[in-house]
Amino acid sequence: MVVLSQNGCQQLPLIKACKPNYGFTGIPVIDMTSPHAKAQMVEACEEFGFFKLVNHGVPMEFMSRLEDEGIKFFNLPQADKDRVGPPQPFGYGNRRIGPNGDVGWIEYLLLSTNLDSLSQISSSISPGNPQNFGFAVIDYVSSVKSMAYEVLEMIAEGLKIEPRNVLSRLLKEEQSDSCFRVNHYPPCPPELEALSGRGLVGFGEHTDPQIISVLRSNNTNGLEICLQDGTWVSVPPDQDSFFINVGDSLQVMTNGKFKSVKHRVVTESRKARVSMIYFGGPPLTEIIAPLPSLMKEGEETLYKEFTWADYKKSAYKSRLADNRLGFFEKKFRP
Repeated sequence: MVVLSQNGCQQLPLIKACKPNYGFTGIPVIDMTSPHAKAQMVEACEEFGFFKLVNHGVPMEFMSRLEDEGIKFFNLPQADKDRVGPPQPFGYGNRRIGPNGDVGWIEYLLLSTNLDSLSQISSSISPGNPQNFGFAVIDYVSSVKSMAYEVLEMIAEGLKIEPRNVLSRLLKEEQSDSCFRVNHYPPCPPELEALSGRGLVGFGEHTDPQIISVLRSNNTNGLEICLQDGTWVSVPPDQDSFFINVGDSLQVMTNGKFKSVKHRVVTESRKARVSMIYFGGPPLTEIIAPLPSLMKEGEETLYKEFTWADYKKSAYKSRLADNRLGFFEKKFRP
């Protein structure tokens, strides 16, 4: 459970307006085994920057086991959890999101996806039996990474660009700057829910800076995405499926054809929400620019060329809701 003082609670942002459309049923659901999946992924990335993936091949056992281990950690006394933090950049965090003043009704573990690093930190997360958490997180992350590689290769085929691994190779490289989060959103206290009529911001609105994000959660509501017309819609949870987000880097690499989806989490339930997200990022030295194979003759690039290190440095100086790509957009005269 997140421990906050009364003053700390009062400083947390409340959702008081802009209620999402709970009846929206248009979120794309894509069967990874379907012969139409490649084209459907491209269409979903262009229209929503987001889709739900079923028949993904990740064993349910891996998903439920890591969720159970995460809950065990978050149920520890606060002093025990604090010994795993603060995140620098990896470790346990509580309420504070990044260095620039963003806060949320959340506690989390931020981890490297390097298998050796995962093994080492497991002894701090689960000192009594580090193998339990270690095996669970390594099995899960390894399986999700493989699935993410395949998704990116299917997207490349759907875009009719070569080679097939033009996107996935960036995540497969040994120097890939990917990371993994386990988020825990405790139930919103009734007195705070009464103040707003809804609930607390668990994680404020933002886009993900990486290439792709792969999210799985328990069956608790809270995730909302923003459509291109500015409407916020609630995403029904499904613990058996994954949700794929287009990140800022992939938006740039497709020269704006794919849209990095703005999303947020609101804790408005009496039940805790647990989510696990793999963020697939490129090596720090990788140049992020529109792929030449996607550019039509005479088409202008919308973004300045930059390295992932450049963008990461800029992104982490910003607030969550800032337009992080704005600094890298080219300005065209009318």
